[in-house]
Amino acid sequence: MSKSALAGGVAGLIALAIVPFVAADYILHIAIQILIWGLIYTAWSLMGRFGLTSFGHGAFLGIGAYVPALLWNYYGVTPWLGIPLGMALAMLVAMLIGYPSFRLRVVGHYFALVTMALSQVVLLSLVAAREVTGGSLGMTINVVHSWLALQFTQKSVFYGIALVVWLAGLVVWWRVDLGIGRVALEAISEDEIAAASSGINVMREKLRVTLISAALTAIGGSLLTQYIQYVNPDVVSGVPVSLQIVFAAIAGGMGTLLGPTVGAFFTIVLNESLRILFGTHFIGAANTIYGILLILFIIFMPQGIVGLIEGISARAAHGVDEEEEAAAAQAMPER
Repeated sequence: MSKSALAGGVAGLIALAIVPFVAADYILHIAIQILIWGLIYTAWSLMGRFGLTSFGHGAFLGIGAYVPALLWNYYGVTPWLGIPLGMALAMLVAMLIGYPSFRLRVVGHYFALVTMALSQVVLLSLVAAREVTGGSLGMTINVVHSWLALQFTQKSVFYGIALVVWLAGLVVWWRVDLGIGRVALEAISEDEIAAASSGINVMREKLRVTLISAALTAIGGSLLTQYIQYVNPDVVSGVPVSLQIVFAAIAGGMGTLLGPTVGAFFTIVLNESLRILFGTHFIGAANTIYGILLILFIIFMPQGIVGLIEGISARAAHGVDEEEEAAAAQAMPER
């Protein structure tokens, strides 16, 4: 890591740390959502950047959202225990769907369809179990403001928790990016047969990144529910939510560390703007525009917003270097 990048990272952390002291409650509310959804989108990018296109993360998000909420509402189990249980169940479901898919070499759009079906199954199950989950009307979390319930009257406290968990998600992404597993996953995404013949355990590597992605997504779903203190199947599960996750990660730049978080900022600001602009007059506007923008980003900006900025910066730096070399060559005395 260069000194300039390190300095920029430190400055960014300082800026994020002082947000609760200077921002109004509404801005803090938006910032918390950006951090939580940024974590979720980062979790998806762990798979998406290696060719494992999943439309099933709505399933992991829904599991992570509902498990701690149900345990708290019906049995009084603190979310500090419910969240790990939600992560474990999400990983189990990821294993149950991932193992046979990877074993039978279900890849490409076939894998995407399998995961899409998983997301819809979870949505329909949550709606069908209306006596327990509240069905399509959703469920309100029993409110007991305390650390035990992971509920707070001050948004700044939850902002701090969301910030720490988001940073942890970035660290996981960074470790995967720097580890030897990245090389293996890139080889697998190019050609599974060639990767296997070179000694790479294809099954293990694909399952590893899938389980990590599912666990991080479940954490994001849990935090979102605890913060809003309400959960609805349409908000945390199903194909539309999975499409939102895919769009945001691609729009921000799923191949970069901060790309998914930039995608979270973009989509949340877009969603808030549409809510203010249309109100209840254009229901489903966000999903419609997400679909249109996803097509445009894939065609014209496949590297996402961060990738585009990095590309422009690299070309600008390369141009400056060429100008400096030319100037140095002209300044050299003739012999």
